[in-house]
Amino acid sequence: MSSMDINQVLAQMRVMNAQAQNQAEQSKPAAQADFSDLLKRSIDQVNETQQEAKALTQAFETGEKDLDLAQVMIAVQKSSLSFDAMVQVRNKLVEAYKDVMNMPI
Repeated sequence: MSSMDINQVLAQMRVMNAQAQNQAEQSKPAAQADFSDLLKRSIDQVNETQQEAKALTQAFETGEKDLDLAQVMIAVQKSSLSFDAMVQVRNKLVEAYKDVMNMPI
Protein backbone atom coordinates (compact mmCIF):
# COMPACT_ATOMS: atom_id res chain seq x y z
CA MET A 1 0.00 0.00 0.00
CA SER A 2 1.16 3.51 -0.71
CA SER A 3 1.02 6.16 1.94
CA MET A 4 -1.06 9.21 1.16
CA ASP A 5 0.79 12.51 1.32
CA ILE A 6 -1.48 15.17 2.82
CA ASN A 7 0.54 17.95 1.21
CA GLN A 8 -0.12 16.46 -2.22
CA VAL A 9 -3.86 16.31 -1.54
CA LEU A 10 -3.87 19.91 -0.27
CA ALA A 11 -1.96 21.03 -3.35
CA GLN A 12 -4.53 19.33 -5.59
CA MET A 13 -7.34 21.03 -3.68
CA ARG A 14 -5.68 24.43 -4.15
CA VAL A 15 -5.31 23.80 -7.88
CA MET A 16 -8.97 22.80 -8.15
CA ASN A 17 -9.98 25.93 -6.21
CA ALA A 18 -7.96 28.12 -8.58
CA GLN A 19 -9.51 26.39 -11.60
CA ALA A 20 -13.00 26.91 -10.20
CA GLN A 21 -12.32 30.59 -9.63
CA ASN A 22 -10.99 30.97 -13.18
CA GLN A 23 -14.07 29.24 -14.57
CA ALA A 24 -16.32 31.53 -12.53
CA GLU A 25 -14.54 34.60 -13.89
CA GLN A 26 -14.75 33.28 -17.44
CA SER A 27 -18.46 32.50 -17.13
CA LYS A 28 -19.41 36.10 -16.25
CA PRO A 29 -19.45 37.23 -19.91
CA ALA A 30 -21.32 34.03 -20.72
CA ALA A 31 -24.30 35.31 -18.72
CA GLN A 32 -25.67 36.57 -22.03
CA ALA A 33 -25.42 33.08 -23.49
CA ASP A 34 -28.49 31.01 -24.08
CA PHE A 35 -29.70 29.06 -21.05
CA SER A 36 -29.88 25.81 -22.98
CA ASP A 37 -26.23 26.17 -24.03
CA LEU A 38 -25.20 26.78 -20.43
CA LEU A 39 -27.15 23.74 -19.26
CA LYS A 40 -25.69 21.55 -22.01
CA ARG A 41 -22.13 22.62 -21.17
CA SER A 42 -22.76 21.82 -17.50
CA ILE A 43 -24.10 18.38 -18.34
CA ASP A 44 -21.13 17.77 -20.64
CA GLN A 45 -18.72 18.72 -17.85
CA VAL A 46 -20.43 16.29 -15.45
CA ASN A 47 -20.24 13.57 -18.09
CA GLU A 48 -16.56 14.30 -18.70
CA THR A 49 -15.84 14.09 -14.97
CA GLN A 50 -17.64 10.75 -14.77
CA GLN A 51 -15.79 9.35 -17.78
CA GLU A 52 -12.45 10.44 -16.32
CA ALA A 53 -13.25 8.80 -12.97
CA LYS A 54 -14.33 5.61 -14.72
CA ALA A 55 -11.13 5.49 -16.78
CA LEU A 56 -8.94 6.06 -13.71
CA THR A 57 -10.83 3.39 -11.77
CA GLN A 58 -10.45 0.84 -14.54
CA ALA A 59 -6.77 1.69 -14.99
CA PHE A 60 -6.16 1.31 -11.24
CA GLU A 61 -8.04 -2.00 -11.09
CA THR A 62 -6.15 -3.50 -14.01
CA GLY A 63 -2.82 -2.04 -12.90
CA GLU A 64 -2.22 -0.38 -16.27
CA LYS A 65 -0.90 2.89 -14.86
CA ASP A 66 1.14 3.84 -11.87
CA LEU A 67 -1.78 5.46 -10.06
CA ASP A 68 -2.16 6.33 -6.44
CA LEU A 69 -5.37 5.20 -4.74
CA ALA A 70 -5.89 8.75 -3.45
CA GLN A 71 -5.98 10.11 -7.01
CA VAL A 72 -8.59 7.56 -8.01
CA MET A 73 -10.73 8.20 -4.95
CA ILE A 74 -10.59 11.98 -5.45
CA ALA A 75 -11.69 11.58 -9.08
CA VAL A 76 -14.56 9.30 -8.03
CA GLN A 77 -15.69 11.73 -5.32
CA LYS A 78 -15.53 14.69 -7.73
CA SER A 79 -17.65 12.70 -10.16
CA SER A 80 -20.17 11.80 -7.49
CA LEU A 81 -20.40 15.34 -6.18
CA SER A 82 -20.85 16.88 -9.62
CA PHE A 83 -23.57 14.36 -10.46
CA ASP A 84 -25.40 15.02 -7.20
CA ALA A 85 -25.24 18.77 -7.84
CA MET A 86 -26.62 18.28 -11.36
CA VAL A 87 -29.50 16.18 -10.00
CA GLN A 88 -30.34 18.94 -7.51
CA VAL A 89 -30.35 21.53 -10.32
CA ARG A 90 -32.64 19.30 -12.37
CA ASN A 91 -35.00 18.88 -9.42
CA LYS A 92 -35.17 22.65 -8.90
CA LEU A 93 -35.86 23.20 -12.60
CA VAL A 94 -38.68 20.65 -12.58
CA GLU A 95 -40.12 22.23 -9.45
CA ALA A 96 -39.98 25.69 -11.02
CA TYR A 97 -41.63 24.38 -14.19
CA LYS A 98 -44.46 22.85 -12.15
CA ASP A 99 -44.93 26.12 -10.24
CA VAL A 100 -45.17 28.07 -13.48
CA MET A 101 -47.60 25.57 -14.98
CA ASN A 102 -49.86 25.78 -11.92
CA MET A 103 -50.05 29.58 -11.96
CA PRO A 104 -53.46 30.99 -12.80
CA ILE A 105 -53.69 32.98 -15.99
